Amino acid sequence: MNKGRLEAFSDGVIAILITIMVLELKVPHGTDFAALKPLFWVFVTYILSFIYLGIYWNNHHHLLQATKQINGKILWANLHLLFWLSLVPFTTGWMGENHFAPLPTAVYGIVLLAAAIAYYILQNAIIAAEGADSRLKKAVGSDLKGKISPVIYVAAIILAFVNQWISDVLYVFVALIWLIPDRRIEKKIND
Repeated sequence: MNKGRLEAFSDGVIAILITIMVLELKVPHGTDFAALKPLFWVFVTYILSFIYLGIYWNNHHHLLQATKQINGKILWANLHLLFWLSLVPFTTGWMGENHFAPLPTAVYGIVLLAAAIAYYILQNAIIAAEGADSRLKKAVGSDLKGKISPVIYVAAIILAFVNQWISDVLYVFVALIWLIPDRRIEKKIND
């Protein structure tokens, strides 16, 4: 099966999700900086979520570049990932509108955790289809970032009810470790 359709569909979905998020930034009625103040937290959550969606888009691109074939399991695993990513605009808006309140902050983390698990499932479905000697399996290696991120998300979800600012710092931390491009896959593709 050709991977082009899967890649194009996924790119389109992620582009729509980013568009939905930016539409949540309501235009203020005033003309001074004070009119922007109520949008501050919504804008902060938009930036964080934009970065997360950008990271998933980038990593998804590299994942598919290392993939030679697509099967039904990969298609469903990809839809599973897109489902969780489609909830990012909702949780972004909820968290931003409520100034990072505990429950919205925890739910944001649950969606990030579920997306990370879905990405892991997709990655493993591709490896299973292509075999243990595949370029992707070799590139992923021990996958330290992939293993540590869910642990940090779980901690952030729990800590949201203790101090949501700690959770937010943890979400930013995970984004930062993934923001640095993962050269393993890119390097293996070019080898």
